[in-house]
Order: sequence, then C-alpha cells, then structure tokens
Amino acid sequence: SIGILDSEDLKLDRVLQKASMRDNTVILTTLNAAWASPGSVIDLFVDSFHSGVRTSSLLNHLVIIAFDGDAYRQCAKIHHYCFALGTEGVDFSEEKRFLTSGYLEMMWKRLDFLRLVLEKGYSFIFSDADIMWFRNPFPHFYPNGDLQIACDHYVGNATDLRNIANGGFNYVKSNERTIEFYSFWYSSRLRYPGYHDQDVFNAIKHDPYVADIGLEIKFLSTAYFGGFCEPSRDLNKVCTMHANCCIGLRSKIHDLRIMMEDWKNYLSLPPSLKRLLTLSWRVPQNCSLSSL
Repeated sequence: SIGILDSEDLKLDRVLQKASMRDNTVILTTLNAAWASPGSVIDLFVDSFHSGVRTSSLLNHLVIIAFDGDAYRQCAKIHHYCFALGTEGVDFSEEKRFLTSGYLEMMWKRLDFLRLVLEKGYSFIFSDADIMWFRNPFPHFYPNGDLQIACDHYVGNATDLRNIANGGFNYVKSNERTIEFYSFWYSSRLRYPGYHDQDVFNAIKHDPYVADIGLEIKFLSTAYFGGFCEPSRDLNKVCTMHANCCIGLRSKIHDLRIMMEDWKNYLSLPPSLKRLLTLSWRVPQNCSLSSL
C-alpha cells in the first residue's frame, strides 16, 4: 500500500519541518504505551523541560515518536508534535524488559528511524524519555563533532574510545558521515544478534571503517550529562540526568520523581546557597546499582 507509506512520509516531513530550529535541528524521543500512561515517564520528561533552566522553549522543537496507538493518543493530549511510527505486526505497547526480543526490535526500529531523519537533512538531539532536562544542553556540545554521545562511564577525555557510550542521549549532525555511520550501525545488528544498539555501538566504535568514514565522535562528560550509572555531582552544572542502570518501570518512576524533587529544592535556594552548598542527589534508591 504505497499510498499509506507516502502519506506517512509526508506527515513525518511536515512534523519535522514545523518542529525544527533555524539550522534544521530537532529534539526527538520515542514512546510506547507503558511509558505514556498519565503519571508515567513521559509526563516527568515534559515536566522537566518546564522546570529546567532555559529549557521550556525547547519543547517547541520536540517531536515525540509513538510506537503504538495508545502512546500516540496520549502524546496528542500533552504535546503538539507527535508522530506515529508504523510498526507492522509487532506489539510495542507493553513494558519492554531489557534485552527481550521485543525490546531489541524496538531499539533497532528506533535506530533505523533516526537514520531516516538524518537522510532527510535534519540534525537531532535524541533523548530517551527517562532523561530529565535541567539545563539547555547546546552550550555544552562541542562545536565540532559529527556524533556527540552521553556515557554510562566517562573516562575524562571526550575523544577516548574507552568511554562507555549510552545510546539514550546523543546529538547528531546530518551529513554524509553520520548517514553512512547510521547505515553501518544498523546493518551491524546482523553481526551481533541478540545485542542492542548501544552494545553494538560500543563494539563498532573501534572498527577501522568508522575512521575511514571520517566520523568524529565526541563523548559527553557525565559532569553535565549524567545518570544513575554515573551521576552529575554538581547541581550547578548538570544539564541532563538519565534513569539508566535501572531495571523495571516502577523503580524508574519512583527514582525519577525523587530526582525532580531534588532539582526543584535546588532551584528554590537563593543563588549564594546554590554556590555554597554541595548538594547531592538522593537517587539512585530503588534503581540501586547493587541490583545489577
């Protein structure tokens, strides 16, 4: 049914065009029904933009990619740029447990979609919805760098391939190198069956082909782009915090709510105290690393 696919493609073009910044950059997240229900992950995600520092205007550039009908309907209630990603015959609605076949299929579908966005000439920040946005990240990106990616573990140097990348947050400029890399990354799933996009990224980042493409990878410091694996210690610096290293939706939502409370408490302090107090997060709690 070519007609349907054509109209889907036009819908995508239209929503990307409306949401894009002047330099053709969009912010993207993906959503399934489990994360979409009221009070779940997506509500916290959008709320973080409203309570962050100079982040609320960024919502004008956010497109939420829905993996199923429920997620799309819920998106339409809370946000103006939603896109339903057709997933033929695969049910992506329930909670996807880490590394089940349904989870893997959803992750690779997402990667293929991001490649398409690059091919359409749009650069993007991709953010998992379980990442809270506290400050505008743009001032902390490198001026050069085709692909800039957050880390589960940061070794202290932005170009060191020993950094352990996290696929949940990245800033990718649309160019020939990134399009070629995303095609290579997507096709590499066949060489690493049973692995998800993040594991495959951490394998192929060493591949000579990536150097041949000329792709410049920059790893983002966890001082600014943190997570439960490795928190951003300084609340005066933090841009984003990811509920990574966390298994199970209920634990994730519990800890995300505490994280948002911590942030709002920090914001309510007078500037002098913000600088003086070395506040730390009360999370992870239910997302304890020991359980991993």
